Amino acid sequence: MGRGLARNPVSEANGKKSHQVRLMFASIAHRYDLLNRLLSLSIDRRWRRFTRRSLESTLSPGARILDLCTGTGDLALEMATLGTTIGCDFCRPMLEKGVGKSNRRQPSHSVWFVEADALRIPVRDDSFEAVTIAFGLRNLERPQEGMKEMFRVITGGGKLAILEFSIPTLPVFKQLYLLYFTRILPKIGSLISGEEGPYSYLPASVSEFAQPAELASQLLQAGFNSVYNYSLTGGIATLTIAKKRMATQVKSKR
Repeated sequence: MGRGLARNPVSEANGKKSHQVRLMFASIAHRYDLLNRLLSLSIDRRWRRFTRRSLESTLSPGARILDLCTGTGDLALEMATLGTTIGCDFCRPMLEKGVGKSNRRQPSHSVWFVEADALRIPVRDDSFEAVTIAFGLRNLERPQEGMKEMFRVITGGGKLAILEFSIPTLPVFKQLYLLYFTRILPKIGSLISGEEGPYSYLPASVSEFAQPAELASQLLQAGFNSVYNYSLTGGIATLTIAKKRMATQVKSKR
């Protein structure tokens, strides 16, 4: 499988947030993987493996998989062990890191990388058996519009997996985590990346984004017919799996 970087037109009409998010991730692409491992103590790798295992039994051999907001391709490369995988993002510097990472892996773990907008995915309806998105849905200009676009490109019976940060509910653990997440993490991230904005944006965006129950409701509104939440590491992250109903044939009466 080819492992280059294909480019599709990225809309500039999405709004101010999309533009800012693209520039923000471009500014930290050179340190993104290092900071992910350091700030999460490598727990993020376990979350991605859990995402793969949660979909593994439901996918046919050689399944078509789309990983949106793929960044440097960590989840796309994880999913590529299960089928033909495309990693899609609108931040080119992040994708270039992903291409380099993929080229260092075995051919069986290769990924097609495409520069494109998650709100305007350049594929036909019903193109993928699974769509995944890790820590990216809250960054979309219009997350609910993104859910509808994901619904469009998933085949009947296919699944959407959303891995996203969430806020723990256990009282003492919640306070300790929020202290780290809102005070310590931004300082470490800024020091190592040389950029202050991205790691202040992270806790702010998580606090403003829909928590698991609300996200499940939004997915049902987008057309998915069943939604399951899996709390990870005490609620620091949540994996949400949504299923698209199989298309049914209606027989005409004679």
